[in-house]
Amino acid sequence: MSERLAGRSGDRVTLAAASPVDVPLVASGAVRVFGVTLVGVSTTTAVKLLFTAALVLLVVLLRGAARWVIRRLLGGQVADPRRFWARQGIQVVAAVVLLLGIVSIWVTPGTDLTTGVGLVSAGLAFALQQVILSLAAYIVILRGDTFGVGDRITLGGVRGDVVKLGFLKTTIMEMGQPPSVSGTDPAVWVNSRQYTGRLVTVTNGAIFNDPVYNYTRDFPYLWEEIVLPVDYDVDRSEVERILLAAAQAHAIVDDPDAGAALAFMRSRYALADAALDPAVYWRLTDNWLEMSLRFLVGARGVREVKDLISRQVLGELGAAGIGLASATYNIVGLPEVHLAPTPQKPAHRSPDADRTAQSS
Repeated sequence: MSERLAGRSGDRVTLAAASPVDVPLVASGAVRVFGVTLVGVSTTTAVKLLFTAALVLLVVLLRGAARWVIRRLLGGQVADPRRFWARQGIQVVAAVVLLLGIVSIWVTPGTDLTTGVGLVSAGLAFALQQVILSLAAYIVILRGDTFGVGDRITLGGVRGDVVKLGFLKTTIMEMGQPPSVSGTDPAVWVNSRQYTGRLVTVTNGAIFNDPVYNYTRDFPYLWEEIVLPVDYDVDRSEVERILLAAAQAHAIVDDPDAGAALAFMRSRYALADAALDPAVYWRLTDNWLEMSLRFLVGARGVREVKDLISRQVLGELGAAGIGLASATYNIVGLPEVHLAPTPQKPAHRSPDADRTAQSS
């Protein structure tokens, strides 16, 4: 019995000696191709890769199915706040599930991750600074209620409507600017708050460096002004009446929604009371009286309202025989001009010429 055991033991040693490499490789599951061992590739790694690919595919399919269900249930426009928050929730849940699943597949209980995680974290923090900054900004945007899809904002020097909000980038449909600020960068060719047709992508991290102007978040209204210069000798009371009548006809006046929005603003922020009714303010200048009509309009459609007010005011001023002052000059006459001949000086003769003439 001992000899048989010894023989078997000897046979086992002989096999190990004949192939000292194959036994450890088979035990560890390494992959050999044409006798070449692929470093870092094993059956275990291949199985983990397959599981990872299957997990990614499953998460993508489930995310697509969830978004389809949301569209069917909620319907409405893309800018609907319910659809927006539902999409953002699906995106966050899918990202968390995918991250936890990948960590569970590749990390085993006996794996020491201290050194590896430290090195990877340091490398990622250096190489992906803007990405990490944009992710942090995305959380701030959602948590801080800075803006959402459908809001009209100015971000990173771009003015327009937010049409898409992602983890890293915000997409804005650019709009023009009023003539008073049309010279700012970037230059636009539309001199009003209307679409230019350009989609502009801004990184979310811009909120940490630039101010964010939101036109529609808590108070979707704007105070606008139209300035008219008139001569001092015109009927100023009539001009003021015409301006107020045009504002009453086309601007927002006695709107309960505007009053409720202002009350909400005052309850949320340390905001002083503000008048919502149209008003005309006078300003004295060297050449004319400057009359400014101040009125309330919605955040969208400002150009149409100002166009209607301008047309009505111009028509009524013309009917009343009142003109607008300007800095142009009219030449009404020219002074008389007299032309006089210039007296001729006698020609200068040299002494030599005089002596020559006398001798001849």
